[in-house]
Amino acid sequence: MTPGSNLPLSAARVAVDVTAPVRLDVSGLLLTADGKVRSDDDFVFYNQPSGPGVTHTAGGGGSGDTITVDTAAVPAGIEKIVVTASLDAPGATFAGTEPTATVRSADDGSVIATFTPPQLGAETALVVVEVYRRNGAWKVRAVGQGYANGLAGIATDFGVTVEEPAAPTATPLQPQQPATPPAPPHPGAPAAGEWGPPTGAPAPVAPPATVPGAPGSMGTPAPPPAAPQAPAPGGAGKINLDKGRVSLQKNQTVSLVKGGRPLLSSVRMGLGWEPAFRGKSVDLDASVIAYGPDRKKIDNCFFGKLTILNGAIQHSGDNLTGEGSGDDEAITVHLGGLPPEVTGLVFTVNSFSGQKFTDVAKAYCRLLDAQSGEELVRFDLTGSEKRTGVLMAKLIRQYSGEWEMTALGEYVDSRTVRGMVKPGAQAL
Repeated sequence: MTPGSNLPLSAARVAVDVTAPVRLDVSGLLLTADGKVRSDDDFVFYNQPSGPGVTHTAGGGGSGDTITVDTAAVPAGIEKIVVTASLDAPGATFAGTEPTATVRSADDGSVIATFTPPQLGAETALVVVEVYRRNGAWKVRAVGQGYANGLAGIATDFGVTVEEPAAPTATPLQPQQPATPPAPPHPGAPAAGEWGPPTGAPAPVAPPATVPGAPGSMGTPAPPPAAPQAPAPGGAGKINLDKGRVSLQKNQTVSLVKGGRPLLSSVRMGLGWEPAFRGKSVDLDASVIAYGPDRKKIDNCFFGKLTILNGAIQHSGDNLTGEGSGDDEAITVHLGGLPPEVTGLVFTVNSFSGQKFTDVAKAYCRLLDAQSGEELVRFDLTGSEKRTGVLMAKLIRQYSGEWEMTALGEYVDSRTVRGMVKPGAQAL
């Protein structure tokens, strides 16, 4: 499985084994439609190994822990069971460690799916997979959402309060959460899953449950997290829009969250470039490719197809020279109007005439509020290669419902958007 993908369960009782080269603490949380536990009985881990329809089994002999879900015994008010993993060693991160979740039938052991979260770094805990209801049936979804504050970060995020001194508060890495995070998406929403359907306004936070005798990595709630810092090179850290315009470097990411709420209004991706010094006019084409949860193309918007997805994405039209100030081409995206099956957007620029990007100067992309014109995020492309296409940026809908923008700056050989579909999928 890949992040956001989902599969129907072929067995009523499933076991989720989470293994890694190092020792992991694995837990399961039973969540209602508002994304919170009902009480401490809904938090299943090694100190509390059973809950309604869910059990924890500690691994032995180097094997990983297992969360077993009996879907027939899960209470009617529970919409999903999230399976989490945290590192047992204090201060350790998942950098260089690849945990794998194996979902199998608990009765005959047959494997239903496997999932290894990609590109882990500073995370110390993960929501690995979730088992959830969809239209009366049960499915499993690959998640891979990371946290920097261990099991305590995950527990508090889902409404659990732990009782031991000096526990850090939740600091999700994939994605960055506001101080009062929006509830995870309601599993009964239209199917897509995927990197997460939109959730709308944040749901009310349920009264916290208390888990006595929790593991030593957990403790009493701490004050709200400090204001996010600028992202470290390489994209390990993430920031939001609270401090105004964000300038990204290659591979850095910003969560489109402002004032604790996901940005779901209309945004405009402006793309611009100039001919290199003493160069000829450059005819570049800006495009966007919309992908589904399986990283397959749903549609693309470019100069030859100016509107897609019932008007949710609109292209400004072709610029043949690249001359003049301001954006050369722009693509407007109505985030709240995107169908739920669209979980990723990749913005590209191509040279249809075959000129190389070494003939282009000052290429950039910037995300603006489509109504006010306020610039929210900017990425100035540095360096150039003798190639005819570049992946500029991607927008990914997160598990929590918010969108994240990541600067890419990856050059490829393609003169049209058609040749960008596969590289774009790989970039997701």
